[in-house]
Amino acid sequence: MSERSGPDPGTAGSGPEAPQPGPEAAPAGGEIRIGHFVDGERVDGTSGRCGDVFDPAIGRRTGRVALACAADVAVAVAAAERAARSWRDASLARRTAVLFAFRELVHARRDRLAEVITAEHGKVLADAAGEVQRGLEVIEYACGVASALRGSFSENVSTEVDSYSLRQPLGVVAVISPFNFPVMVPLWFVPVAVACGNAVVLKPSEKDPSAALLLAQWFAEAGLPAGVFNVVNGDAEAVDALLDHPGVKAVSFVGSTPVARYVHQRGTLAGKRVQALGGAKNHLVVLPDADLDLAADAAVNAGFGSAGERCMAISALVAVEPIGDALVARIAERMARLRTGDGRRGGDLGPLVTAVHAERVRGYVEAGVAAGAVPVVDGRDVVPDGEPGGFWLGPTLFDHVTPNMSIYTDEIFGPVLGVVRVGSYDEAVELVNANPYGNGTAIFTNDGGAARRFQHEVEVGMVGINVPIPVPMAYYSFGGWKASLFGDLHAHGEDGVRFYTRGKVVTSRWLDPRHGGLNLGFPTQT
Repeated sequence: MSERSGPDPGTAGSGPEAPQPGPEAAPAGGEIRIGHFVDGERVDGTSGRCGDVFDPAIGRRTGRVALACAADVAVAVAAAERAARSWRDASLARRTAVLFAFRELVHARRDRLAEVITAEHGKVLADAAGEVQRGLEVIEYACGVASALRGSFSENVSTEVDSYSLRQPLGVVAVISPFNFPVMVPLWFVPVAVACGNAVVLKPSEKDPSAALLLAQWFAEAGLPAGVFNVVNGDAEAVDALLDHPGVKAVSFVGSTPVARYVHQRGTLAGKRVQALGGAKNHLVVLPDADLDLAADAAVNAGFGSAGERCMAISALVAVEPIGDALVARIAERMARLRTGDGRRGGDLGPLVTAVHAERVRGYVEAGVAAGAVPVVDGRDVVPDGEPGGFWLGPTLFDHVTPNMSIYTDEIFGPVLGVVRVGSYDEAVELVNANPYGNGTAIFTNDGGAARRFQHEVEVGMVGINVPIPVPMAYYSFGGWKASLFGDLHAHGEDGVRFYTRGKVVTSRWLDPRHGGLNLGFPTQT
């Protein structure tokens, strides 16, 4: 596998005017070749295996990505281990300066990053820009992580004996991220891990790998030493190599629940710290006193944004009667105005990420019809604003869904919203709590008492009150309960700092310390 032809992504200059070639800047043959980023350089790897990268809106292969073998992963981990030894000793001031510079580069080139996301994932540009913004918020949090790394100090715990606590980096950590957020999810983890003094090996999804290489290039441009951030593209072979490598001390993962469970089990058996965020079946409960127009807007926005390929997408709407008919009618009316098409042409939702995934989601629609759910809006009939070869499926609305149907029990990960009707608030909460997932949920109501009761009783990690997608800000932590999280610490925020550091307590006694010498200069940090 040779290097990608043409200039590196993100090269030439540091400002917004710098030329930014990317996945569409293919050589004369029409396809790009995508390798890895290890020890500050792009490399091809040695496996000889590669995978296809598609533009989902046209259904055509646009590139080939190298798939790492265990030896390739070992090279990346070795580079990270070398870099970690010096990076952990870099001052907090220096780490912060690099992160600030990286933040400025990402901010200046955010449109470029959104274009790369759309070209390989398919989500519309506005949605891709929103993904970049949420990633930027975590970078900004990481710029101030020094305050979260402060320890504590107790004087004279015994006679002339002091005790104090420290938080120190782990060393080399791995991040394994999914296809649906090729920028945001890596940025949930990498800036915090780097700010805490660790070196990182990122394994992005092989379906849309180019954004990760842009981030690596820009981190290097911001002054991050070679080897502190590495990108290894690959599939299950690369994942297993990271989970088994003794040099990797911790693993952060986002993906489906079966794989999250596997990552957690294999990683912890290998002695690693693991946070594995899995799947979801997110409910939106609408009480009879709610503003039905706002609830309908929220259901459409949260159900069909990014073509439903979000772990926080609302896929189950729980209508507490007698509002079911009125709410379904409002949702259907709004869906009629949605435009499905190529994300570069505007519109509301783009294609699904691959042909295989589009057929999988289409199969769920067919299963819902066969099971007796009422297809109010059938996305199989969509006429997209895009090429006929794209991986299209329009927004789909089912009414009278029951909890035994696969469109309710399974995480579909597509633009399919099912309405379940219940008779009371208690029945709604019982339904949500009986679900094996516990990622996010929301309630729409004008009753403050009901909302407060709901946030207390519901067994879910993230709760929205009149907010359909309750993704927390970067200084809080993201994560669910039950089968939506394996491990005990969530992503970013205070949990992220705790995950990427370990505590140490020092007890000291000094008989009579003396310091001498004159220096009238202003004290500084370096």
